[in-house]
Amino acid sequence: MTALVCLGFGYVAQHYAGLYGARFDRIVGTTRSAGNAAAIAALRLGGRAVEMVVFDAAPAAPAPRTLLSAIADATALLVSIAPHEGADLSLARMREAIAAAPRLASIVYLSTIAVYGNHDGGWIDETAPLAPTLARAGDRIAAERAWTALGEARGIAVALIRVAGIYGPGASALESVKSGRSRRIVKPGQVFNRIHVADLAQIIDRAIAHSAAGAFNAADDEPSAPGDPIAFAAGLLGVPPPPEVAFAEAKQTMSPMAQSFYADSKRVRNDRIKQALGVTLRYPTYREGLRALAAGS
Repeated sequence: MTALVCLGFGYVAQHYAGLYGARFDRIVGTTRSAGNAAAIAALRLGGRAVEMVVFDAAPAAPAPRTLLSAIADATALLVSIAPHEGADLSLARMREAIAAAPRLASIVYLSTIAVYGNHDGGWIDETAPLAPTLARAGDRIAAERAWTALGEARGIAVALIRVAGIYGPGASALESVKSGRSRRIVKPGQVFNRIHVADLAQIIDRAIAHSAAGAFNAADDEPSAPGDPIAFAAGLLGVPPPPEVAFAEAKQTMSPMAQSFYADSKRVRNDRIKQALGVTLRYPTYREGLRALAAGS
């Protein structure tokens, strides 16, 4: 029997289960609230119900027995819980259970391209030095190393998926334009990569299927200025794009978290997901992705 355990059953894990869940005989996911657990458990994703466990990685209480039992049965583990106060508490609290899982063959850890830091718009790949400008990206590097060390000690393949800006159904430039809250912020030289959630799900699936190990960039083919998808989305909706706003002006009303996304500028290569995992992106740029979302597909 194949069993997938998702530590953190949020936007990405739900889309992965919806697209590829039929590959598994059993899927178990975690969430922090009982209400959310009940709502997700009532759905059918990938043709099956997901067993939901309430688990908050932050408190010091022991992990639920039901979760430890599921991990003991797991053949694949998908991890999307972010580090908390500098530590990966889900790993810290369940390391022994994960290391002892007898059939666990693949761990996929969702990290971020922020681990590379700023490269002033230059092209980078997975061999680039890790020089984060943000403290939370430094925490991700520590988590990557901890999961990799566990995998090496136990002979379990650990794939580190370094994810660009995620968009998809209900979470794209289309929604921000429709809501009237979008801004076309201009910072000269600033470029971002993105990834459609369906393509990210495909990358996760290939990593599990191949028992892949090492780092993989989950990014599209065309990094672009932050305002470009906004203007394109407005065109799809038949409305004028919002006016351009200089970053120096916009940051005066931005939260520190929002400002931090503009700290790094780089162009991220994705050759490894294509060559090592055999991925063909369904949405190689934001244009294909937004067109599909606007068409309801």
